[in-house]
Amino acid sequence: MAGYFLAPTATKIPPEARGEVLLTGSHGGAYVGYLAARAGLRALIASDAGIGKDEAGIGSLSLCDAVGMACATISHDSARIGDAEHMLACGVVSHVNRAAAASGCTIGQSCKEALACITLAPMPNGEPPVYAEARSVAGRNRHGLSLVCIDSVSLVVPEDAGQIVVSGSHGALVAGQHHLAIRVQAAAAFFNDAAFGYENVGCSRLPVLQNRGVAAATVAAASARIGDAGSTLED
Repeated sequence: MAGYFLAPTATKIPPEARGEVLLTGSHGGAYVGYLAARAGLRALIASDAGIGKDEAGIGSLSLCDAVGMACATISHDSARIGDAEHMLACGVVSHVNRAAAASGCTIGQSCKEALACITLAPMPNGEPPVYAEARSVAGRNRHGLSLVCIDSVSLVVPEDAGQIVVSGSHGALVAGQHHLAIRVQAAAAFFNDAAFGYENVGCSRLPVLQNRGVAAATVAAASARIGDAGSTLED
């Protein structure tokens, strides 16, 4: 039987997780499924992030099915997004893909029960998908600040300091770590509220950024596709 790894975010998958199951606090969007497939995981469990516009919060399910990877999501109302430990302790399965169902995962299982099943899933046999550019600059505002669009806030670079960061990331603090609210001193930052979820954690970055002097806001999960900075900006 394979083992499993816990990670607060799928943007930091340890190399030793290859061939294992990842339980991540990340949303279950397509970008996270892409990262899981690229990392050579056996299976993935993530947060459903309130599902949201165009069911973007569970976009990893079909992407993982395309490569034969088992994938399940945890209800955002049952456990804190961005907190894999809390998901393990309290999470309830909300959705499963075909590969996960074949391993015995079912909706309504506890996260622990799902892990016991999904660790028995076979290794994926498909090629990792190609993912479109996850970072772009959508011009400047009237004050000359760049609109930096990134599907994951982990993609900020030092040059983004002082600019406006429009992200597809959820607005929850990652495992409660204040320094990860955003890694540069941006002028402003936008996130997805992931339908708020357990303890309204989906906007918990905001007071931290307030204290850092970064103007910050979340967009409604029902209005913009989580994991898609272009949708954050346009929708």
